[in-house]
Amino acid sequence: GGMLAVVVLLLLAAAGPGRAERDVLREELLLSPLPDGDVAATFQFRTRWDADLQRGSVSHYRLFPKALGRLVAALGVRELHLALTQGFWRTRVWGQPPLQAPAGAELWVWFQPTVTNVDKAWKELSNILSGIFCASLNFIDSTNTVTPTASFKPLGLANGTDHHLLRYAVLPREVVCTENLTPWKKLLPCGSKAGLAVLLKAERLFHSSYHSQAVHIRPICRDASCLAVSWELRQTLTVVFDTFSSGQGKKDWSLFKMFSRTLTDACPLASQSKVYVDISPKNKEKELLEVTPPPTSVHEATVQGDKRTYAVYDLLSPSLFNTSRSLNVQLKWKRPQDSSDLPTPVLHAQRYVSGYGLQTGEISTLIYNTHPYRAFPVILLETVPWYLRLYVHTLTIITKGKENKPSYIHYQPAQDRKRPHLLEMLIQLPANSVTKITIQFERALLKWTEYTPDPNHGFYVSSSVLSALVPSVIAMKDVDVEHSPLFTSLFPSSDGSSYFVRLYTEPLLVNLPTPDFSMPYNVICLTCTVVAVCYGSFYNLLTRTFHVEEPSRGGLAKRLANIIRKFRGVPPL
Repeated sequence: GGMLAVVVLLLLAAAGPGRAERDVLREELLLSPLPDGDVAATFQFRTRWDADLQRGSVSHYRLFPKALGRLVAALGVRELHLALTQGFWRTRVWGQPPLQAPAGAELWVWFQPTVTNVDKAWKELSNILSGIFCASLNFIDSTNTVTPTASFKPLGLANGTDHHLLRYAVLPREVVCTENLTPWKKLLPCGSKAGLAVLLKAERLFHSSYHSQAVHIRPICRDASCLAVSWELRQTLTVVFDTFSSGQGKKDWSLFKMFSRTLTDACPLASQSKVYVDISPKNKEKELLEVTPPPTSVHEATVQGDKRTYAVYDLLSPSLFNTSRSLNVQLKWKRPQDSSDLPTPVLHAQRYVSGYGLQTGEISTLIYNTHPYRAFPVILLETVPWYLRLYVHTLTIITKGKENKPSYIHYQPAQDRKRPHLLEMLIQLPANSVTKITIQFERALLKWTEYTPDPNHGFYVSSSVLSALVPSVIAMKDVDVEHSPLFTSLFPSSDGSSYFVRLYTEPLLVNLPTPDFSMPYNVICLTCTVVAVCYGSFYNLLTRTFHVEEPSRGGLAKRLANIIRKFRGVPPL
């Protein structure tokens, strides 16, 4: 027995360090004050696993969720990106987000070249994810799935980019709530019991103007030589809280004000646990923000073409919890902020639908390039449902009053009840310009069974997607990605002069010709009334028998009336 115990201890000692090297968890929270006084909080939990999921030989899961690991292995998934979002990120007011997603549910997946039937695997995948995240992803079918040719290139390792292995779908009507957040939290190694996930209190997260949770799975290089592959899972959650005003125009906030909780410890399984607070001065003057308690360190980085200064709180630092048992980061404005001098993002866009009546209409997209002297191309992806019939000959692209011809255009026409329209264009945006893209459409007539339960609410058209390498105003030097906030490594900069941005416009709400669904009710009521009156009267005449009754001396009422009349001295009836 003693010998066996020694052998077991030796095996554990041999397996311990190896397993610790095989999977690593890093968690972070980035707090960013927004120009209008709101505050954005971005959580990111990154699990990196040095294992080969594709061979299916993995049986022991420690940090990586088993449900997702088996899904990747069974269906031949190379990359998976799922986002569930409530609200709309207002790029023009709030600036570029760390990771943006369209309103509703978005899913895009790259499959392995070994997958023979991609459509079948896509259908299975969306159904399984629907069950895991308690979302309506099972409504993803051929009518809302497209295969982009230029957008959504792989973010991880890729041998080739055969776009036939890519599938992309959006459900703009999807409502995100607690039932989606709970399974997302259960995938975390510490759940919501320890670490930064303690702050994820549902009633606070959904009492906000923007909420987006996402899961990103991709293969990455294990080391610099890139001879072996590791798998990376990023669980991100972004939430924007409304302004907390406390008199004299000051907008002060803290972790407790936002989440109704404070941080007490790091996740025991995490090798890194940090809170970043963006204390960058918004204009060239001195810092406007004051953070308490004093941060562990201050980190400077160039993020999305802009210099950023972060106050860093390292939860694994022993000195952090020495003074108090909990960490409640507070941020105060030293003086009221002037919102008129704030810079607008280099790239932003908006989209709207115009026209009158219920037969024809027009979709307009405005793309702004506010860079003072650099032009750059942008890839625009439009997905339009089949019941809006696009007239491609009406497509116009106008920049500074002149026609702007796209250098690449890919159009896949819709098929009724089978697939949507897909339009992809590569458009050059001149410096300091606004580009307007318009296309006309005609509304189709649906069958009465194809309408939603609330047809007068309208039908959603998913967001347009803009992908661009935006030139940086300032030179971006190579920084140590391991020390920067984690989202900077999801879209690594190819060179120092530009950075990758993917933006989404607003979803559209379009009214279709809608029949009066209350008409059957009216018809039933009218018909039943007519039948009851006419048939009832006719049936009465046919079945009733008539008898002649002899006049009687009257009943009890008549005799009582005569007795009263007698007392009053009135003649009887």
